[in-house]
Amino acid sequence: MAGSGEFQPESERVTRQLRDDILVGVRTPGSKLVERELAAQMGVSRVPVRDALRVLVAEGLVTPRPRTWAVVREFTSSDIADLNEVRGALEALTFRLAAQRRHRAGLDRLRSNLEEELKAARAGDGVRARRAAADFHETVTSMAANELLSELESTFRSRLRWLLGQHDDLMAIAREHEALYAAIADRNVALVDELVARHLENSRLAIDAHHQ
Repeated sequence: MAGSGEFQPESERVTRQLRDDILVGVRTPGSKLVERELAAQMGVSRVPVRDALRVLVAEGLVTPRPRTWAVVREFTSSDIADLNEVRGALEALTFRLAAQRRHRAGLDRLRSNLEEELKAARAGDGVRARRAAADFHETVTSMAANELLSELESTFRSRLRWLLGQHDDLMAIAREHEALYAAIADRNVALVDELVARHLENSRLAIDAHHQ
């Protein structure tokens, strides 16, 4: 069941659980995803598991294998470089638009994401901190208020959330987000551009260090 008593199809529940397991590292790169085993673990038939795996293949998180199993995708250095290039191009525009078009409701949501990230980082809770950091970026995309940009972002959202989790210094990333929040709130577009460029470079270095 989803929130407010709304019915949630089993395939959506299974998809969300598997996606989250992959993004937070519970299911590690290269690990097998066998329909029969997953169905038993999650208390469902094999049909919603099969549907979930199809979705996750389309999102770029899972690599299909013959018959009834797949593996969690192992991102290569080339994959990561491609993601960083696309992320850099989109985020430069996204953050600039968010600063220009920011509004109270969006700022409140962004502040909530930031406070969750800071709290988790102080506690050393990597799962929560990385999830909140990814939520921060998605909120910025929403604040940009550009439908086409949102559509483009949605096509690689899961891979981007994976990329945003590839760092070890939780507090450093949170502090960079804190500075970005303040610049967006002030509608300081020039400072936002500067901070985004620095954030992207620091993130790239952090991702490289994480994968060494």
